[in-house]
Amino acid sequence: MSGWSVTRRLLLGHGVSAGFLLPAGLVRAATTPVPVTHKPGAHPRQAPQSPAAPPPLVMLDPGHGGKDPGAIGISGTYEKHVALAAAQQLQALLQHAGQYRVELTRRRDVFIPLEERVARAQGRGAALFVSMHADALADHQVRGASVYTLATTASDAQSAALAQRENSADRFAGSAFHGVPPEVARILASLVRQETRLDSARLQHGLVGELDRDIPMLQNPARHAGFVVLKAAEIPSVLVEMGFMSNRQDEAELRRPEHRARVVLAMKRAVDAYFATAGHATRMAG
Repeated sequence: MSGWSVTRRLLLGHGVSAGFLLPAGLVRAATTPVPVTHKPGAHPRQAPQSPAAPPPLVMLDPGHGGKDPGAIGISGTYEKHVALAAAQQLQALLQHAGQYRVELTRRRDVFIPLEERVARAQGRGAALFVSMHADALADHQVRGASVYTLATTASDAQSAALAQRENSADRFAGSAFHGVPPEVARILASLVRQETRLDSARLQHGLVGELDRDIPMLQNPARHAGFVVLKAAEIPSVLVEMGFMSNRQDEAELRRPEHRARVVLAMKRAVDAYFATAGHATRMAG
């Protein structure tokens, strides 16, 4: 497949292009503009300009909500409230610069099934999906933030237990390719998943580096497990645990807007770096 150009935008933004099935030389030949000459004195017509592409959409997912409080802190703080407050702060920060569109999977204290959260991101054409949480453990001494990506096998027992707590179901299978033969659909889906995994890992790396500058981090903070909300095959997705509600220090810090401001500022820097990379700029172009 050397010389073929495959991008998430080509495959999913505009459907499956015929160019995907052609060698690169034929694609270039088919897309090379033909010179046009004009009679003397004639004024060439100006081609209509296509509208500018909208800014990329970042979908923020405040964990839990409604009848699902999530983790409950030592002093009674609900994870669902901390997650929503932090997501709202991050939304305001990202929108202020005007580089992104930002939406939340929930804007108030309501319960939304995990699969519906993913479906909302897919339906809106999100470029990133960031789920925000604050976990709890039986060991109240453990504290610090961590960032998770999707994997069928958890990186450690703690991550496996976390994913089991966060998941209410595991039935989401991702979007399908319609109107193409099954064997082609399988190839395309595999390519998209591979690209998505790489982008998710790149965002995870940036988030860990930026968060580590400002707040305490869990040991080995870049982890992975089978989270339902990270299963959109075509959207780079991460889950950020901002700390532990079971730790008295973390809980107290997460209740404070000033501390959450440090968390979300670090997350914004990571999002900015993600979109600024040459590789992503190439995928967003055209």
